[in-house]
Amino acid sequence: MATGRTHRPATRSRGIPEATVARLPLYLRALTALSERSVPTVSSEELAAAAGVNSAKLRKDFSYLGSYGTRGVGYDVEYLVYQISRELGLTQDWPVVIVGIGNLGAALAGYGGFASRGFRVAALIDADPAMTGRPVAGIPVQHSDDLEKIIAEDGVSIGVIATPAGVAQQVCDRLVAAGVTSILNFAPTVLSVPDGVDVRKVDLSIELQILAFHEQRKAGEEPGDDSAAPAAAPVVPQAATRTTAESGRKGPDGDVPAVMPA
Repeated sequence: MATGRTHRPATRSRGIPEATVARLPLYLRALTALSERSVPTVSSEELAAAAGVNSAKLRKDFSYLGSYGTRGVGYDVEYLVYQISRELGLTQDWPVVIVGIGNLGAALAGYGGFASRGFRVAALIDADPAMTGRPVAGIPVQHSDDLEKIIAEDGVSIGVIATPAGVAQQVCDRLVAAGVTSILNFAPTVLSVPDGVDVRKVDLSIELQILAFHEQRKAGEEPGDDSAAPAAAPVVPQAATRTTAESGRKGPDGDVPAVMPA
């Protein structure tokens, strides 16, 4: 089977907008659910509702794939699953390394969605010598001293960082120097990377802060209602601060964090 190092999806070269790329996994998740229920066809309105997007936007997105559906019938579910999977590169084998096997890294190692979506966890890596050789989700943890060797031997092009924030940039630099060109970052920090490297950031604390904002609004509590309290300085989410090296390359929706598929 081809590896991610030698075969990369042609999405960008075909001129598909990044915003469309960001919605393709949403369509694929909805289509997969339909396929599992043996639903043969689906209308653009039904699929858009299942994916949480506007039906006109869905039809525009699919036009970039060359798929227009059939009037009165809709879209062929199985064909769309294949078409989107191919466009996203999920019909290939993508070796992934996870660096940082604490609670979060261990949970990611056991996440079944990787294998079902074309991602193979090639290695688990941690700097703690006590972790070396310990099996996590059936995979023995390897020491970070062997990071470059592991990446070269397994042809890894995707790295997952689940380390503390203080060492995340150092880990990122080593991954990039070893040839990794795509990084999924769970560390609560913004990474600086060179051109040609893509980073998707997942920050659960920021997502919770956003939910807290909406909860406050739903409760009818405006910030600053307590006149006795001093005015607080505005909180700027960390993901909103970006280095020049990061701008324009962190994903189709700017600072919106990536979300693990259901």
